Amino acid sequence: MFSRSLLCSTRLSVLPPCNNVFGTTIQAAGLRFFPPPIKYDIETPPDTRGKKLSIQPKVPQYPPQMRPFKMQKKLKFMRGPELVLNKLLHKQYGVIALVGGRMRYGHFEMVRWTCGRKLPEKAFSLWRVDAPWQPVTKKGAGQRMGGGKGSIDHYVTPVKAGRVIIEVGGPLEYAEVKKTLEEVAHKLPFPAMAVSQEMLDQMEENERYKEEHNENPYTMKYIIQNNLGGCHNWISPIDKLYFGKYT
Repeated sequence: MFSRSLLCSTRLSVLPPCNNVFGTTIQAAGLRFFPPPIKYDIETPPDTRGKKLSIQPKVPQYPPQMRPFKMQKKLKFMRGPELVLNKLLHKQYGVIALVGGRMRYGHFEMVRWTCGRKLPEKAFSLWRVDAPWQPVTKKGAGQRMGGGKGSIDHYVTPVKAGRVIIEVGGPLEYAEVKKTLEEVAHKLPFPAMAVSQEMLDQMEENERYKEEHNENPYTMKYIIQNNLGGCHNWISPIDKLYFGKYT
């Protein structure tokens, strides 16, 4: 018994070491480069107050002695470009409207819930549009024509093309909020786009480049201003203002 165990131990000791099938493995320290994180000179609110989107009222609050007013469609509130509220205040990220449209209370809640659930904790967001204020009237089903204007059904917020809907900022990169902002833009009732400040600057530069390096003299603006082909007989008055860029 003793001799057999001694023989087995002797045999095991003289066996050559097993090498890897791909050759002998040698451990070596490789060169690694980890760039330092970007330092953002941005102050964020210390708590959740001011970081998340606030709840917008479904119906505007009027003084007690004031009766809620009715109004027409006022399509001029949606036509044309936005000339004032088309910039990012914090020069970071946001969602802009590509065409005109209207936002109802449900759209405000959709934006608020999506941003509140999916944005990082270090991000802050703010509204860049007013709460629903324009009344939209509607008559009940099956009523005859006449009888005056219908009662107020709901309130909306008109938006022009280029208007900033929401703005997001904080010590973070665009890749961290891109997916959430694209989801918000996709759910809005009008075509919208998630943008950063660099993207807005590039869009403005592209428009400027197209106007300066255009080789075709017969642009839509030139045709409408000179009434070529008698186009004033069939174009709309809106085309005379915006030259086909906005409807």
